[in-house]
Order: sequence, then structure tokens, then C-alpha cells
Amino acid sequence: MNKLNRNFRCFRLTFWIVFMVLGLGNASGQKSNQPILGYRTVEILKINTLQFKDLNKNNKLNKYEDWRLPVDDRITDLIDQMTLEEKIGFMLISTTRLAGDNSFQANAPKTEITSGFNEEDLVQTTNMFTRKPLPYPIVTAAGTTKGVLTNHLRHFILRANTSAKTIAGWSNNLQALSESSRLGIPSIVASNPRNHITADASIGLSVGTTVFSKWPGELGLAAMRDLKLTREFAEIAAKEWSAVGLRKGYMYMADLATEPRWQRIEGTFGEDADLASNMIREIVLGFQGKKLGHHSVALTTKHFPGGGPQVDGQDPHFDWGKDQHYPGGMFEYHLKPFKAAIDAGTSAIMPYYAKPIGTAYEEVGFSFNSGIINDLLRKKMGFKGIINSDTGPIEMMPWGVENLSIHERYQKAIQCGVDIFSGSADPTLLLETVKKGLVTEERINESITRLLREKFELGLFENPYVDAENAAKVVGNSEFQKKADLALRKSIVLLRNNASILPLAKNTKVYFETYLDNGRGKNPITILKPETTKWNLEFVSTKEEADVVLLWLMPSGGSLFSSAGKPIELSLSKNKIDIAHVNELLNAKPTIVVINYTSPWIIDEIDNPNAKTILATFGTSTEALLDVVSGEFNPTGKMPFTTPVSEKVVLENKSDVPGFMKPKGYALFTFGDGLSYK
Repeated sequence: MNKLNRNFRCFRLTFWIVFMVLGLGNASGQKSNQPILGYRTVEILKINTLQFKDLNKNNKLNKYEDWRLPVDDRITDLIDQMTLEEKIGFMLISTTRLAGDNSFQANAPKTEITSGFNEEDLVQTTNMFTRKPLPYPIVTAAGTTKGVLTNHLRHFILRANTSAKTIAGWSNNLQALSESSRLGIPSIVASNPRNHITADASIGLSVGTTVFSKWPGELGLAAMRDLKLTREFAEIAAKEWSAVGLRKGYMYMADLATEPRWQRIEGTFGEDADLASNMIREIVLGFQGKKLGHHSVALTTKHFPGGGPQVDGQDPHFDWGKDQHYPGGMFEYHLKPFKAAIDAGTSAIMPYYAKPIGTAYEEVGFSFNSGIINDLLRKKMGFKGIINSDTGPIEMMPWGVENLSIHERYQKAIQCGVDIFSGSADPTLLLETVKKGLVTEERINESITRLLREKFELGLFENPYVDAENAAKVVGNSEFQKKADLALRKSIVLLRNNASILPLAKNTKVYFETYLDNGRGKNPITILKPETTKWNLEFVSTKEEADVVLLWLMPSGGSLFSSAGKPIELSLSKNKIDIAHVNELLNAKPTIVVINYTSPWIIDEIDNPNAKTILATFGTSTEALLDVVSGEFNPTGKMPFTTPVSEKVVLENKSDVPGFMKPKGYALFTFGDGLSYK
């Protein structure tokens, strides 16, 4: 036995020596593989053969600068060095701009946006949604130099829509500015979705058509029913985003499209909790990886606990839409996609503005709701990441806590678990909240710990910089777009082919018309005559010349933010479609009706015996549509939600119940519907 023990000890010692010589470990348990360091102004500390950034400029290696140490040790050291003012600035995320950015203005000229930090502060004195005066002005976007160096901001939302090279250069300038600060803490830049063909490109929803690879809208991704391609989408988008310095996504929506009138359905993955769960899982794993790393884009899944079941479909950005209810008793159903996001490791979760009514929970907005955040999300569902408020609940959407002061609202939200507040660039009142003793610095440190962990795990402390020249090559490259083009085709749903018109025979004469009334006084009709012979079709200028009419309708209820509190209707005539014109075409020729669904439109006004051929799109390209109607691509898409048969059934619907569970007689097309040619 003694000989056996000696042999075992000898083997163990030999193994340990080999392990250390090969660099597989060290006595302190520290990492020893030198990472690439990105820096502009700080000095580099050299210790033996290793290098470290002297972020706090004290000419010695502090624990938070030591990439060999566990993240928790680095976080503890950095928090000890941060002032209260620096911590409070760290708990705000606000819009930042590029000089001259006008990308969301109607008819804005396409100009190259220059990098810079000379913007004036954006000060808001009225609630942008209710148009009522605010109790005090909000600085919604500080000039970036002031924001970083004076207000200690390190979280930003970039809304600009410009070239990859410009975004990358701007990101590098921001990181250089952050590096020059007292502790050299890097910034993180977030964005709303940039990779989707969308109808409502509004601030807070989607950036719209960009230089990034162009994929179907979120509903279209769900219509594909292809989880492998969904994962590939997210991996490709993550490469594009990280190439330009965008390392955080204000996305995706785990909300369910159970209330057909809700105006944010375009950003969901449909009405089915299981499909949405699968989609969210692939999206999170694709953007983040199995754990956050230097190639990841950290996601903020929204809007907990599910924003779909709004009373009458009204949105809680507005006072008239602040109530959320569950008349069908399906609260738990709406949690499924969020649990999938948590299990996949989503970095952050955003609560919605709404307040629940008719439940056991306190009737206050979800950011102020301890039962929702502390008890449900944290304790029951096990979420340990960042709680990121939606934009402006403290000042503009304080539903249920209107009678509390601003300081008391901050206090209640932080006590409920919110870690970072969106919509303000001025830390003054949050700082006052802590100094008044309404919130302890110990509680603030909990939030700072979560926020710092995300940055450390993303590798931003080692290298927050990007290669602007390389970004221009990566973003929107042909290989990425080739995958996206497949998705655009797979997202199209064939709903009806009663006359067997599709696929079109060779040499068919086609009158191809798109109809979009964008409210700008222009002719909504565009006649398309593709010159290529790829599809073996002849495109003509009038319906009289045609064998078949191809009519692509783009109904539009207007932007979410144009809501005025009026009843929401889904009929085509109430969403900028000229019904008489459509029926004239249907009566004149065999017509292929294509409808772009951003909401579950009601089509009873055109659903007559002549409407024998119907397809659904969810944000796709002309080329993809023509590939489907010509038979170049066999349609495989399935509906991501149910479309109601009439306005009457919508008024009677239970807003938390998915369409496929609603009573018989509710649906025209049901979740999962979709035909193929063979």
C-alpha cells in the first residue's frame, strides 16, 4: 500500500510539472494567455512577459486591470475605487448622436455623418407621448464629452443610420474618450435592430434598412420555421455588430402577438409561446454564444412579463394604454419565451411600462413592481442578469406611481431591482436619491456589479476598439447576404392557391403593382417592370396587357408613436388601402394578392370569389417574392399568427389568448397555415 501511495504521489507531481510547463495553469489559478490589448492614451505596464493597461494612470497594476484575475475580483477592486458620482452615472443609458444625424427625419437627405462629440444636449420639457408638460426638463442625450467626463455615463444607445466605417470610427472615438477618464472604464454602445426589412423604422423600434445584411422582419424569421437558419442569422448579425463596435442589442422582443390590435406585433415572433421560445433561444445563443465573450453582442430581452395582452391593444407608452390584463387567465403562457431567454443566458431583461390589472400583483408599472421583478423574475425564474428599464418610466410613464416624487420613483424602482435607467443623461436626481438616504450605496453596488460584469465578460476592458476598414468589409458582405436572401424566400407564406395560378407558367404576362400609402401625398402605386429575364416572365405596363396581376399591398396603421388613443382597427380600408382599387383589379384579371403583414390584418373587404391566390410577406425583397411566384423557390413558410375573420371577433377576443386557441369562427388564416407547390 505504501509503495502504491508513493507511486501515486510521484505520478501526481509529474503531471503537475508537465501541466505548468505547458502553460495550462499556474499556482494562483490566474489566466496567463496574453489577450490583445487595445488602447489610445494609457500606458502599458509590463510584468515579466505580460502586458496590462494602466487604466487609472497610477503606474502600477491594480486588480481590475489584471486580466488574469477572476471577474469578481476585478469588479470588487474597481467598485472600491469608484466614487458615488461615477457609480450613479454608470446607472444611466441614454441616446447618443453623431454630428449632423438626421436619419429619422422624414425625407432627410442621405448625408455622411461625421464623428464627433460636439453635440448640444437634447433637453425635453414635455412628455413626447402625451404632449403634457414634464415636472422638470429631462436631458435625454448629453453631448458625449460632457456625458462621459462630467456625468460619468458609460452606456449609450446609438440611433444613427450610416456607413459601417463611420459607426466604427465614431465608436473608437467614444472609447478613446472613455479611456482618458480617471479610471479608464470603457463604454458600451447599444442599438435597436438593424438587420430587418421593416415597415415602422421608428426610434425605439428598429433602425430600418441599413448597410447591414438585410433579413426578414422578426415575424418573417418566425414564419421560416427554420431554427438552424435563425441561429445563423444571429451569428452573422453579431459579427456585423461587433465589427463596428455595437456590443449590446436592445432586442429582441419575447412578447407574444395574442392581442391582434397591439401595434408592436411586427417586432415579435408571433403568437405561439413554444415557437417564440425556440426563436428567442436561438437568437440569444447566436448573438451572445453560450457565454459572453469578446465576440459577443449582449442582448436585452424585452418586455417582461410580456407586452402583448394590452387592454384594447393600446400601448403603454401612452396614458390611455397603460393597463395590461389577462382575461383568459394565461399570464404564465406569456412567461415561456422569457424563461427560454434566461436559460439561454440573456444578459439583460427590460420590463414594460404597463401596469397589470385584475391580477394578484400590485397595480403599478412593471419597473416599479417588486412582485414582478424581485419575486417572479429574480427568485422564481432565476434571472441573475441586468434589469434595464424601458425609456422614461421615471419621468414620462410612471404608471401607478404618478403621485410619488421623482426621488421616490427612483427609490421604488431600485428597490424592485432595476439596475440601469434608460432615457436620461442627467444623473442629478438619481444622485440626490442616494444622498437623501432613500437608496443605500450598498444597493447601488449590486447594480454596478451586474453592469461591470457584462463589460468585463465582453472583453471591453482589454480591447474596446475595432478596425474601421475591416468593418466596411464585414458588414453586409455578399456571403452574409446570400444567407439572408434564403431567409427572405423562406419567410414568404402561400395562403391560398385555389385557381392553381402559382407557380406562374413561363412567358406569362404580368402586371406587377405595389401599393404603399406612406401618407406623404405621393401616388401610392408603383408599377414594377424588372428587366431581367431570370424568371421567364414578361412584365407589362398595364393590367389590360396582362395575363395575371401581381398586387403587393403594404397596409399601414402609421407609426406606433403616432397613436392618438383612438380605437385600433385592422381592416384594410382603415390602414391606407384603397379597397375599390384592389377590387377593380380582382374583377379585371386573375390576381395574385400579396399582403405584407405587420399586424394581423382583416381582409374581408377584398376576400371575395376572385381572391383565389393570396400570399403573406413579413418584410422581404421583390426578388424573393418573384422567385416564389415564378416557381424558382417553392414556398415553405407558415403563418406566425392567426388573422381574424372580422372586426367583430376582434372586439370580442381575449387579449392574452393566442389566436389558435380562440373560439371557432375567429380565424380566417390560422397560426401554422401555409402551402407549398409540391
